[in-house]
Amino acid sequence: MTETRRDDARVVLVRAMAALAATPPFADLDTHTIEALAAEARVAEYRAGELILDAFRAPPSEVFVVVAGRVRVWRDAARPHDPEAPDMICGAGEVFGLDATLTGKAIGPLAVADGPVRVVRMPADRVAAVLPDTAVGTVPTRGLLAPAELSEPGERLRVDELAMAPLVIVPGTISVREAALAMARTGLAGVRLADGDLGVVTDRTLRERVLAAGLSTELPVGGVAATDLPRLPGDASAAEALILLLDDVRSDHVLVTGPDARVTGAVEARDFLGSPVTPGLVVHERIQRAHDVTTLVQHARRLPALLADLLAGGLGAAGVLSVYSALVDAVTRRMLELTFAAHPEVSLDAFTWLSLGSNGRRESTLSSDVDCAVAFHEPLPQDEIDRYREVFLEVIGSLARAGLTGDGHGATAAHKLFARSSASWEEIAREWLDDPSRNNAAMMVSLLLDARPIMGAHDVPAVARMVTELRAHPASMRMLLEESLAKRARLRPLLRVFPGRDAFDIKRYALLPIVNLARWAALTVGSTALPTTERLRAAAGSSILPARQAATLVEVFEVLQAIRLRRQLHQVERGRPATDRIRLDRISAIDRSIIARAVREIATVQQRMANLSRYENPEDWGRPDPQPDADDWR
Repeated sequence: MTETRRDDARVVLVRAMAALAATPPFADLDTHTIEALAAEARVAEYRAGELILDAFRAPPSEVFVVVAGRVRVWRDAARPHDPEAPDMICGAGEVFGLDATLTGKAIGPLAVADGPVRVVRMPADRVAAVLPDTAVGTVPTRGLLAPAELSEPGERLRVDELAMAPLVIVPGTISVREAALAMARTGLAGVRLADGDLGVVTDRTLRERVLAAGLSTELPVGGVAATDLPRLPGDASAAEALILLLDDVRSDHVLVTGPDARVTGAVEARDFLGSPVTPGLVVHERIQRAHDVTTLVQHARRLPALLADLLAGGLGAAGVLSVYSALVDAVTRRMLELTFAAHPEVSLDAFTWLSLGSNGRRESTLSSDVDCAVAFHEPLPQDEIDRYREVFLEVIGSLARAGLTGDGHGATAAHKLFARSSASWEEIAREWLDDPSRNNAAMMVSLLLDARPIMGAHDVPAVARMVTELRAHPASMRMLLEESLAKRARLRPLLRVFPGRDAFDIKRYALLPIVNLARWAALTVGSTALPTTERLRAAAGSSILPARQAATLVEVFEVLQAIRLRRQLHQVERGRPATDRIRLDRISAIDRSIIARAVREIATVQQRMANLSRYENPEDWGRPDPQPDADDWR
């Protein structure tokens, strides 16, 4: 590095600061503040390949603005810094080192001169002092431009670190009384069954299956052991275990398995005390104990503050949103229970409540609608269905008061199109498969493919039928593909029409295109997964979605969701409603670069799918990629 001579530096600084005044987030500063920054800045020049900044070792003491030349930048400390494959290239007028400065964390980047480079270096403390709060950027938890060190404690904490002492194993032939004595210390015991499988007995099992049923405690314990408790491998995150506990109202434990798939222990709610997810458990307990709708509404309206607490406590954005989706389910279930208790003329046992859309995929954010539907277990006369719909409308209204608004287009259980018997769902699904051009079939199929039962029976025959049979209907598959590609990823679609309105809808123009691609790609390989990232992983390595592009979309989706969550929490904190619109001129340089690169990556995959679908037969969609190691075809 060489310092520029004082006379030359003055000219460079004047030019650089003039450019800086037009560069977000510095564009919000007045002329006096810009000049004050210039007075403390210095100009430096670097040779090709020379290190400019390594902010992985320590937070930078300066913020850098490129004046001339190009700078290669890497944002991921975990991946090798391939000289030929930087995460981004910064050119004249671009800023780096800003987010590490504003957060005070060693989050990168690594910056190296790509040929002769001239930069302006501004003192980090002065920059942090003059920039408004809105300039503080999102620190992604992983992925596109984020270092591995930012994997937060809630993400790193493994479920086997929470598990209690090794599981007590008893033979299924001993009595319930003897098993109760063996499990006195832990409240749980494994039961070796006659077929070699492992059942489980908990305190809840004994209460519900023995005492409440009036059975003798001298019966063999194998006859009452549960075999359907949720299980997770020991290296799964603690957040995954918590979500299972919140979601499965029938289970109070999650079993932990070792590398050989054998059960090694279990976790329950109390094991999470002191972990980053403790606030979620507290809120969940309050929701479960709410004795009336008004109290439940009050608890639900505190959910945004809970998300901020979870994020601040170290849980990653993906984990926070999964917990939020589980809590939305809990609020919905309790709202149904309380509302139906006031209407004895209708029964909760008559139907299954289906969560649709983002909550069905467990991807709800504060701006998400609560899309829902019901499947009645038996065909009912229309007038009786209408009575149920009136109660559903009451439920949806109460959820709206709790901050969980219904779909503005009518995709709720109160609408007659979304309240029908299981047989009727089967019938209409068959009609959609046979003639995808009728009754807005593509949109309805997409909604149903995201359906997840949260109360009532846990099977949805119409969904299973669609996943298995759609591949046999080329016309339907092609129409679904067209629907999936209809919403294209774009960065600034309205700026030419409305100059100066620099607002970007991150859902419409970035996240929704990924969601649609993932849903369709999962169909091509017969996957029944619901979360977008799971769908992408299931379809990875197919001809329609090469592994490299699938990994990129997973990465992009998680980072964009993190940006979306933090911006919405920022809005709510300031008393504004959470929206998906982001002012690009009011976010940090790193967030803008992430969004821009993400949109380019999504658009590339969309174009590839559109091109491929023109010459490949639908029957071949989803076949293994014949050249998995070759460069992605564009």
